[in-house]
Amino acid sequence: MARIHNFVQSNQRIFKKTLSYYIMHITVAMLVAYVITGNLWMAITLSLIEPTVQAIAFFFHEKAWNAQDRKKSLNANDAA
Repeated sequence: MARIHNFVQSNQRIFKKTLSYYIMHITVAMLVAYVITGNLWMAITLSLIEPTVQAIAFFFHEKAWNAQDRKKSLNANDAA
């Protein structure tokens, strides 16, 4: 349980960004799906599937970019 708590604590900013991205993405996806289909229930269903997968992918995308930034920072410090 402590590992999960530490994981959540160390990734709190990314989780918050992921949640805000998720909400924005669902809203946009629902509006687009409604404009295309004219069906509210279909728009809601479509807007929940794709953004959920995207939010998970976004989290790991951020982790990869953060790791790359740390690596660059370490390399810059080693060169100095």
